[in-house]
Amino acid sequence: MKTAVIKLKEIKDVYDFVSAVTAYPGDIDIVSGRYRVNAKSIMGIFALDLTQPLNLEVFGDDPDGAIKALERFIV
Repeated sequence: MKTAVIKLKEIKDVYDFVSAVTAYPGDIDIVSGRYRVNAKSIMGIFALDLTQPLNLEVFGDDPDGAIKALERFIV
């Protein structure tokens, strides 16, 4: 498992983020406080407080590749 802190500043960022995450075959979660959502779920992401940084947890065979593909969202 790899972790990173991300920031999704605009609605377009959420759509671009989900599009990039969907290409990854492993599981990716976003954790915000006590809430955990599937990073491939647009509705789940919009349920979070996007004004705050979010914790990303990447599972699977190539978590480094997923983190690299999501670099523009990492703070």
